[in-house]
Amino acid sequence: MPRAVYVLALGIFAMVTSEFVVAGLMPQMADGLNATIPQIGYLITAFAVAMAAGGPFLTVALMKLPARTALMVLFVIFLAGNALAATASGYGTMMAARIITGIAAQAFFGVGISMCARITRPEVRGRAIAVAMNGLMLGTLLGLPMSTLVGERFGWRAAFWTITLITVVAAAATLFGVPRIERDRNDSGLRAEFGVFRRPKLWLVLSTSTLIIGATFSAFSYLNPILTGVTGFSTGTVPVLLIAYGAATVVGNNVVGRLADRHTVPVLAVGLVLNSIFLTGFALLADLPVPAVVCMLGIGLVGVTMNPAMATRVQRIGNAGPLVNTVHTSFITLGVILGSSLGALVIDTWGLRAPLWLGTVMALAGLATLLPNLARRATPATSPVDIRSAQWEQPERV
Repeated sequence: MPRAVYVLALGIFAMVTSEFVVAGLMPQMADGLNATIPQIGYLITAFAVAMAAGGPFLTVALMKLPARTALMVLFVIFLAGNALAATASGYGTMMAARIITGIAAQAFFGVGISMCARITRPEVRGRAIAVAMNGLMLGTLLGLPMSTLVGERFGWRAAFWTITLITVVAAAATLFGVPRIERDRNDSGLRAEFGVFRRPKLWLVLSTSTLIIGATFSAFSYLNPILTGVTGFSTGTVPVLLIAYGAATVVGNNVVGRLADRHTVPVLAVGLVLNSIFLTGFALLADLPVPAVVCMLGIGLVGVTMNPAMATRVQRIGNAGPLVNTVHTSFITLGVILGSSLGALVIDTWGLRAPLWLGTVMALAGLATLLPNLARRATPATSPVDIRSAQWEQPERV
C-alpha cells in the first residue's frame, strides 16, 4: 500500500473531525454565540448541505490542476474556514465558516479517493479506499471525543484551533508524502467527466449508496437518546458505548476493504441484509441492554463500513475521476441528511424507536436496488473483462 494513501487518511480525519466537532460542543457554542441549541444544530445541517451541494462545483473548478496541487488548494480553503470558525464573534460568521469548510471537505474527499485509485493497482483499490476511509472511522472513534474533551477543558474555540493544527500537519504531510501526478495528455477533460452521468446505471448505483448511509444514520443520529431514553443507560455510559461503536466501524471498514475488490456487490448485499437485521433487532429489543448494545455494534460493523465497496462499485460503473467521486460523496452526504431529518420526523409521530424502523426500510430499499445486478452476475467482479470495462485505468505519470 503506497504511503500516500495513509497520508490521505490523515487529511480525511481532519475534515471529519471538523464536521463532528459541533455535535459535541452544542451547549458551549450556544452560550458563546448567543444562540439556541436548535440554531447550533443547524450548523451541522449547513455543513452537510454545503458538502452535498457545493463540493462538486469546487471539484470542477480545480479539475485542471494536478491532483496534489488541488489537495493543497483545498487545505488552504479549509484552513481559512476553520480559522474563521475559531474566531467567529457571531452566529452568522460561524454559519459562513461551516459552509466554507463543508464545501472544501467534500471536494477533498472526491479528489483524495480519486487519487487512491490512481496510485494503486486495480486489484487493491478497494483496500486503498478502506485505508483512506479509516480517516472517517477514526474521526468518529477519536476525533469527536478528542475535540469534545478539548472544548470542555479549554473552550469551544480551542477545539477549532486544535483541528486547525491537525489540518496544518496533514497539509504538510500531503505536500511531502503524496506524489505529484501530472494530467494525462490523453485525458478527454471535463466533457468526458460529465458524460458518464448519462448512464442510468450510475444513478442507480449512487442511489444505493444514499440508502445504505441513510439507513445507518437514521439510527446513529439518535443513538444517544435511544440508549438513555429507551435502553436506560446513564449519560456517562453513552460516550463509552459510542467509542465501542466507533471501534466497530474501524474493524468493519478494514474487513470490507479486504473483500471489496473481489466481491463488491455480494459484500454490499450481505451488508444490507445484516444491517436490516440489526436495525430490526435494535427496534424490537431496545429496552434490553445487552441485545441493544449487540445490535448497535452490529450496525457499526456493517453500516458506514460499506464505503470501500460503494466507492469501488461507483468507479467501475463511472470512472475513478475526481468529479465522479465527489458526486458520489454528495450522494453519501444526502443519505446522512435524509436519515437524520426523516428520523426526527418519525420520532415526533411514533417515538424513539421509529428511526430504527426507518433504517430497516431504507436498508431493504437499498437491497432492492442491488437486485438487477445480483440477477445478472455470472462472473466475479474482478475478472479481466470487468477490469477492462471499468474505465478506471487512467495512465498517470508520477
